[in-house]
Amino acid sequence: MDSDLKLKEGNPAPNFTAPAGGGGKVSLSDFRGKFVVLYFYPKDNTPGCNKEACGFRDDFAEIQKLGAVVLGVSTDSVKSHDKFTQKFRLPFTLVSDEDRAIVKSYGVYGEKSFLGRLFLGTRRVTFLIGPDGVIRRIWPKVKVGTHAAEILEALKELAKK
Repeated sequence: MDSDLKLKEGNPAPNFTAPAGGGGKVSLSDFRGKFVVLYFYPKDNTPGCNKEACGFRDDFAEIQKLGAVVLGVSTDSVKSHDKFTQKFRLPFTLVSDEDRAIVKSYGVYGEKSFLGRLFLGTRRVTFLIGPDGVIRRIWPKVKVGTHAAEILEALKELAKK
C-alpha cells in the first residue's frame, strides 16, 4: 500500500459530483448498492491509459455481470473524454475532474517523475468501492496490461462474501 495515499481500505469513499463524458453529471452516490471500480488515470489518448481503458472495455460485460460499474477519472475535459470514448468505443463513464477536486480528495494527485523530471499529475490508482460506499480494495501501483483481470478476480472474490 502506498504510504502517501491518505485513503485506506475500510474508509468511506469520498462522494463527488462532476461532469461526465456524453454530457450531464455523475455522482458516486448514484451507484450505491453496486460495486464501483473507480480508476484514476493520467491522460486520455496516451499509450498506458489507452491500454488500461481498453482492458476495462474488453472485460466490461463480465464486470457488469458481477454487479459493478466502471468510472474512469482524469483531469481531462469532457470534450477530450468524448473523443477518447468514441475512438476506443468505451462502454463506461469517464468523469472530468478539471478542477482536480476528486483527484485531490482521493489523494492521487501529486508529484510524479518521468524521464528524471518531476511534475504534478494524476497517479494511476484504482479503488474498488463496495455497495455500501466503503473502499474494499486499492491498487496503488497498476500494471495496465493485467489490471482489468485483477479487478475481475477481486470482484469475483468479494461477490462470494
